[in-house]
Amino acid sequence: MATLYVENVPDEIYAALRKQANLRRKSIAQEVIALLETNILTPQELQRRRELLQKALRMSARRAPVSGPFPSTEEMLREDRAR
Repeated sequence: MATLYVENVPDEIYAALRKQANLRRKSIAQEVIALLETNILTPQELQRRRELLQKALRMSARRAPVSGPFPSTEEMLREDRAR
């Protein structure tokens, strides 16, 4: 596992990080790793998101099933408003 050293962290950012780590009962290092995991996209995460987007696009492109001999909601509303 790699080691990461960060220098010249502004005091206000370090204080906020320390506060957030304390609230979550984590060390500062554990909190930084959690933030990196949440905010840095790995190739696997990018692929998962692409697949999810493609699935959503396929679903949105599908036409709604025909409801049989009954009018659609839009048609019923139009009829009602026309009265």
